[in-house]
Amino acid sequence: MEPRYVNLTPDELPERWYNILPDLPEPLPPPRDPEEGESRVAKLNKFLIGECLKQEMSQERWIEIPEELRDIYILAGRPRPLFRARNLEKALDTPAHLYYKAEFYSPTGSHKVNTALAQCYYAKKEGYERVTTETGAGQWGTALAYGASLLGLKCTIFWVRAVYSWKTDRRTFMEMLGAEVNASPSPKTKAGKALYDKDPNHPGSLAIAISEGIEDALSDDKAIYCLGSVLNHVLMHQTIIGLETQKQFEKFGEYPDIMISCLGGGSNFGGFVLPFVGEVLRDEKKIRFIAAQSRVAPNLQGEYRFDFADHAEQTPLLKMYTLGHQFQMDPIKADGLRYHGAAPIISLLRHHGYIETVAYPPDEKYVFEQARLFMQTEGYLPAPESAYSIACAIDEALKCRDRGEKKVIAFNISGHGFLDIPGYREVLKL
Repeated sequence: MEPRYVNLTPDELPERWYNILPDLPEPLPPPRDPEEGESRVAKLNKFLIGECLKQEMSQERWIEIPEELRDIYILAGRPRPLFRARNLEKALDTPAHLYYKAEFYSPTGSHKVNTALAQCYYAKKEGYERVTTETGAGQWGTALAYGASLLGLKCTIFWVRAVYSWKTDRRTFMEMLGAEVNASPSPKTKAGKALYDKDPNHPGSLAIAISEGIEDALSDDKAIYCLGSVLNHVLMHQTIIGLETQKQFEKFGEYPDIMISCLGGGSNFGGFVLPFVGEVLRDEKKIRFIAAQSRVAPNLQGEYRFDFADHAEQTPLLKMYTLGHQFQMDPIKADGLRYHGAAPIISLLRHHGYIETVAYPPDEKYVFEQARLFMQTEGYLPAPESAYSIACAIDEALKCRDRGEKKVIAFNISGHGFLDIPGYREVLKL
């Protein structure tokens, strides 16, 4: 019998993260300061973890994962399986082979723990007592709360109000892990209060919540800011996903023709595809990489230019595809995709033609219908963000059916949807 899935043993867990910087088609443009005001670049070491900043700029292709951290990864359920979606293939009547990486096999239900554990580990080593952050869909906030709990740190989270208001169970999850959770914009920071005073029901955005998390960290010498996406060190920590996937495809005896994942800031997409992108850049392998997005925030279809990563302009300017750091976005259930800018590394690769993008309608009905089909055939309920990966993979599989092409399609399911059922109920009118 052909295997339904392949997993690795703890002994096969990658010992190093992959840093793509040395393999990029051109040097990654460094962050820079705006023409006016204080230096944001000089301020980075005041709110970002020292080791993470060092990793951010490293030109070493491989960065060692500390043995102690590898043990914590194993505690958190790594390695994670790669499944062959045979039931879905049959339902679609496609000659394509579909594979999905099960990042929902996680204590918090998403891939975000991969960098949360790393950042909390380094924060603890550097003597910090509290970590602060933002969260959109809630997966990152939950992951950081989990990492902080395991490492003995306090955790403060600023959560986009539009999501905070309906994901009450996920809020309870974070609070059970010991985190303080604030709806953003909040009256607790200068950046948040300016918006909160004008409209206490302001729906918020990830850019606003980032401003609050940074401001909170800067106000306390014992606190440090952690982020769940966009920067190189975050994507690098996530490459453990793609590195495992490479070994698993070797065991399956196949190699992907197409790799797909959803993209908001870029952490799960980057973690899944970057080790394979490295093979394309170094070894001239042939793979299509497709980022699945929402038309509410199709940042990879924006402008490639320098822009702030946050609403209040506390960060340096980053060279990325952006819609504008104060761009107004309607709420959607897949709020993790609702961010104005894409990771600089992903943006550079997009600029050079290595990454494609597709954006789905804001009503989310189509992508949630595909998530339901996936659940009914494969048995797993994906996060709303992951529904976009599934929809794109299904679209590509149907093209293969229509053309009679036998392609190998790999997609990442970055999280489960157990705490997102109210969103599915509303969109699908269940």
